[in-house]
Amino acid sequence: MALSRPARRRARPLPLATAVAAAFTLAAAPAASPGAPGVGDPYFPNLGNGGFDALHYDLGVSYAPGTGRLDGRTGLTARATQDLGSFHLDLQQLEITSIEVDGRRAKFSRSGDEITVTPRRPLEEGERFTVEVVYGGVPQPLGGPIVFGSDYGWMKTDDGVFVACEPNAASTWFPSSDHPSDKATYDIRIDTPQGLTGVSNGRLVDRHDEDGRSYFHWRERKPMATYLATATIGRFTVRTGTTPGGVPIYVATDPRLPTGNVDVYGITAAATDHWSKVFGPYPFEETGAIVDDMPEAGFSLETQTKPVYSAVRSETTIVHEVAHQWFGDSVTPRDWRHIWLNEGFASYAQWLWDEHKGTRTAYDAFRAAYAARPAESAFWKIEIGDPQRDTMLDRAVYTRGAMTLQVLRERIGDRAFFKLLPAWTKQHRYGNADTGQFIALAEKVSGQRLGDLFHTWLHTTGKPALP
Repeated sequence: MALSRPARRRARPLPLATAVAAAFTLAAAPAASPGAPGVGDPYFPNLGNGGFDALHYDLGVSYAPGTGRLDGRTGLTARATQDLGSFHLDLQQLEITSIEVDGRRAKFSRSGDEITVTPRRPLEEGERFTVEVVYGGVPQPLGGPIVFGSDYGWMKTDDGVFVACEPNAASTWFPSSDHPSDKATYDIRIDTPQGLTGVSNGRLVDRHDEDGRSYFHWRERKPMATYLATATIGRFTVRTGTTPGGVPIYVATDPRLPTGNVDVYGITAAATDHWSKVFGPYPFEETGAIVDDMPEAGFSLETQTKPVYSAVRSETTIVHEVAHQWFGDSVTPRDWRHIWLNEGFASYAQWLWDEHKGTRTAYDAFRAAYAARPAESAFWKIEIGDPQRDTMLDRAVYTRGAMTLQVLRERIGDRAFFKLLPAWTKQHRYGNADTGQFIALAEKVSGQRLGDLFHTWLHTTGKPALP
């Protein structure tokens, strides 16, 4: 259907008062403003994007292991949170072929990792809109001191790629609002040479081979932060089933790796069921693991529903990453200053696991860790409630975070403490939270004022006195 052209008429001048009123109305109409290039995270100011809320990503990635090239298509559904004349996306290094907004070609420009998109018409506050970006290139991992001095992000392996993106590397492989405060649901479609397996978040909803290629379609129905998305590719032995508690489980293991005495499938299943009793119901549709041969990484990450391990890791590492499904994945920090809410809780879960197995109490683990670090140790010089960008994953954030929880447990007692943990995961399920909210809930549940405890253990340096 084409828009017909109206018959031409001779224009009549408007009465003066009407003309003045019309001119005033036009002048007073607010202009749509550009969205901010970032959400203002104190550690990564340009991560994420202002002016819209990401609702759903539909990612398509086609990977060629021989050359390392990725060809991608990202569909984003979002809602404008202000009148928008333009908005930003985060994308590092890769080249953009085209961008469409609501099915129409949009103008775009680039300044480093920031893509400015100008749709053909301004977007109104509250309006849902779609963006499609076609792009490609050879993704490069990030480096530096943040992740234990290791590379991280999209990392090429002998037979594919290992994808672990905390804190700021999701935008190395797809355009996004790359900040944990902007969670969304996902469809992730992976296209690989036949014989390789593409593993991602959520449940596998389709898998087929065609013309020498293998296709995998994963769907994560629960909100997920960008840094928790993965599209790990390689040769894997896959085992599926359900945990004894009834949670579906999917474990992919690189067959070249020696398994030793670690039963990744069995420990993942047991930890999922146990934490469901301690922390509240398991928050996702599936649990699992991706175990790849990636010695250059040397770390693991709690990618949502399926943590990625760069080798077969110990039982204590597995229970740590499974605990993150509650603390970090379902309840995600509002910004990166609050990273102790991830790592302190998952580290304390390791102490709780030993307690559960009867090998050592959390009380004893805390005091051993405390005694092992003299007052002059650099460990006590990190303010874990605001650890700074380059030391946000320092060992102190993990262990002193766990210490904080043990001190809290001793102050308020087991009854209140084990009421607090599931109350926290229920209150902020699938959302974002910060330290102040945790303190407020702890005070509400316990009926005690706890500001001094958290100030001492989170926001001061130096070795505190034992409680």
